[in-house]
Amino acid sequence: MTQQHTIIRLGHQGDGIADGPIYVPRTLPGEVVSGTLNGQVLADIRVETPSDQRVKVPCRHYKACGGCQLQHAADEFVADWKVEVVRNALAAQGLDAPMRPIHTSPEYSRRRATIAVRRTKKGTLAGFHGRASDTITEIPDCHLLHPSLTRAIPVAEALALLGGSRKGVLAVTLTLSEGGLDVAVKGGKPLDGPLEMALAQATEHHGLARLSWDDEVIAMRTPPVQHFGPVGVVPPPGAFLQATKDGEQALLRAITEATQGAKRIVDLFAGCGTFSLPLAQSAEVHAVEGEAEMTKAMDQGWRKAQGLKQVTTEARDLFRRPLMPDELKKFDAAVLDPPRAGAEAQVAELAQARRLVIAYVSCNPVTFARDAKILVNAGYTLEWVQVVDQFRWSSHTELAARFTLNPKL
Repeated sequence: MTQQHTIIRLGHQGDGIADGPIYVPRTLPGEVVSGTLNGQVLADIRVETPSDQRVKVPCRHYKACGGCQLQHAADEFVADWKVEVVRNALAAQGLDAPMRPIHTSPEYSRRRATIAVRRTKKGTLAGFHGRASDTITEIPDCHLLHPSLTRAIPVAEALALLGGSRKGVLAVTLTLSEGGLDVAVKGGKPLDGPLEMALAQATEHHGLARLSWDDEVIAMRTPPVQHFGPVGVVPPPGAFLQATKDGEQALLRAITEATQGAKRIVDLFAGCGTFSLPLAQSAEVHAVEGEAEMTKAMDQGWRKAQGLKQVTTEARDLFRRPLMPDELKKFDAAVLDPPRAGAEAQVAELAQARRLVIAYVSCNPVTFARDAKILVNAGYTLEWVQVVDQFRWSSHTELAARFTLNPKL
């Protein structure tokens, strides 16, 4: 039975929410919609009264593809909504902070994407999964990906023909690098001699910089270098990398400003040196990261660079073994860039160590707000928050923030 509902607000996943609550994908506050209720989700949606913030979607794949959730909304609306998501997360913890204007990465700027590829009777099907679905949608005109990534999708298809299973889906991560296309494959057939030889030949044929198969490097024609500040680094296969270079630079500007004047910085959850290496232009840095291969890549990059201050590295699980106050007190400032779970254990030790400046990068406003509450309760001031939207048209929100401690407290 068709029902009519009015959208009250957007949820954290970008869905419209009506009284109930009832979740209505790809709608906007104030819209009157009709459809068939399936549990708490409205299906077969028809927008009866559209919002003045509704726009014509730019991408022809939007209806079927699950890569974007908010292309139907005006850019200004999305920007305001993402800032409000952060503001509401802070308010839930009883916090507030000055919010800087959001920085949004442009279209066609994603430098990394994981393509789903399935072998079919006629060949292959490659693209992104549909919304909450195993269905794969082809994306030849994707508005997110850098054009070089879109042109590389046939490489993912070719690899699926060589080593994909008809029963499963191959996950092919394509990353742009200065050496060319860096490709990491998961979910393929087990390696044997003939497959390894075929994959090595494919690396040459397609001019790939590097090809890895379930974390094993098959071939590397040229190092897939990523530059962090003045330093070239060859990350291990599949290592974390900010989604866009534009977004990375926006976060780096915020972190550089937040730590300005510090002589010794500890970078926690440092990855391959996204922030550590640029910060080493003006400060000594101790970089701590859970994956030893990442710290090794960072160290190798630093040793080949010129004119940087000392960068030391440490492989350490900061969830199980956070740095303790006596270890932290040798630094003027701390940088954190944890995964979505946040850094609750490490933040508790930072609060006790009472460092004067903490720069925090987060990809989850909720866990950021939780961690911010720990610091504020310990006497820190949340000076400002900079929202960075490098996952354009998605519900994903990132930010950088600066905490300071009054030395007289």
